[in-house]
Amino acid sequence: MSATTHDVEESLQPIPEGERTTRLSGQFWIWAGANIAPINWVLGALGISMGLGLADTLLVLVLGNLVGMAVFGLFVLLGQRTGTTGMLLGRSVFGRRGNYLPSAIQALVVVGWCAVNTWIVLDLVMALFGELGWVDPDASNIGWKIGVAFGIMAIQVGISMAGYRAISAFERWTVPPTVVVLVLMSVVAWFRFDIDWSYAGPDEVTLGGTERIVAMSGVMTAIGIGWGLTWLTYAADYSRFVSTGVPRRKLYLASALGQFIPVVWLGVLGATLATRNGSVDPGQLIVENYGTLAIPVLLLVLHGPIATNVLNVYSFSVAAQALDIRVGRRKLNLVVGVLALAAAVFFVYQEDAAKTLDAWLVGVVGWVATWGAIMLVHYYILERRTRRFDHLFDPVGSPRLPDVNARALIAFAVGVVCTWMFLQGTVPALQGFGSRALGGLDVSWLAGSAAAGLTYYLLARKSHRQWTSRRVIAGSPSLPEDAPAPVAPLA
Repeated sequence: MSATTHDVEESLQPIPEGERTTRLSGQFWIWAGANIAPINWVLGALGISMGLGLADTLLVLVLGNLVGMAVFGLFVLLGQRTGTTGMLLGRSVFGRRGNYLPSAIQALVVVGWCAVNTWIVLDLVMALFGELGWVDPDASNIGWKIGVAFGIMAIQVGISMAGYRAISAFERWTVPPTVVVLVLMSVVAWFRFDIDWSYAGPDEVTLGGTERIVAMSGVMTAIGIGWGLTWLTYAADYSRFVSTGVPRRKLYLASALGQFIPVVWLGVLGATLATRNGSVDPGQLIVENYGTLAIPVLLLVLHGPIATNVLNVYSFSVAAQALDIRVGRRKLNLVVGVLALAAAVFFVYQEDAAKTLDAWLVGVVGWVATWGAIMLVHYYILERRTRRFDHLFDPVGSPRLPDVNARALIAFAVGVVCTWMFLQGTVPALQGFGSRALGGLDVSWLAGSAAAGLTYYLLARKSHRQWTSRRVIAGSPSLPEDAPAPVAPLA
């Protein structure tokens, strides 16, 4: 990829074939880096803290992520196939202006995640600083926290401003050393600590029957299938830089495994550490027991939010541009950095507000299952043979795109309602009556995606053919399966 790639990225336009890469290592390390983060070992302990045994927790982790990452890989292939961002793909589905709704949701959610991911590691960093004798771990350390938050935000915004090549290089060079640290952490934890590999739950609580299934469904939504689904809206933003000459199977495996391996690995680490007493915070356990590994663990902890948030910052900018905000990507990177830093500093002073927002974000990402089902139906069923996507960059009023596709929005509304009905979030408003009627069973991802996908297919299968005909007349035909992807000129 040449230096002109940065110019192509500044505003939304197709990524020309000549500006794409044939290397897949960047894709693997991007997704691996985004998931080697403290939040995953904390989420891995979720099943243990809910009363599940280690075997049940690990079963949900592995099987859930196999399904979630399998779906994620399909959205990675869409980016390669179309050369467009995830939110731009929705223009053909929701309409040229109807697509503002999912684009706005995505922009808001990634700002929230950027702030929470920065804030969530600050206490752990202070604890590690305390182990090194740099701060008093029992003090509030407000100034230190704000300083660390500022430093983290500056680094991640700077990397994101440099574009895909910088993000790919950062992950490719920094993730392997963090994997080495993770190996050391795992070896120390599994061979030095008193891990109960036969742990079946706390002595005073034995989950069985419905309670056990309910607890497993909660873990499935948090870090099983649900975790893979949360990345669907990001996938195409980065795979659009991969050449169409790269075999799809290889791209699929590199990206899906880049997600699967670290999520399951850290989840297993968190779950096994939690067996020591059934409720301990694995992050604090690491701080208290790793001794001489404090500095390497500190680097891993600091790397986690940076590796994740470079994707949040970058994806915010392209989601905002999908809203027809006429601001360059680099300036939008600065905007999200300022907003996220302000929110992270607020969280330092208002811990309860931060925890509430974190709980809300976990619930809000349920919208992705609905959006993802509609997109899968559209691009893998209705438009499975389409090979030209230049119409996605048309201005408002283009005859090649519907202005507002009411059918897709109806399907989206149906999916969101069904998601909420069977959601069992930590915030009371996110506990649907369907889930309560089932004793707390959380199948929100399944109910929302099935309802949205089926509704969209039934409503759109005829109208889709009409719009395909209009594109043919207007000069954007659906090419045969073996036709090469179009190469757009540089702007």
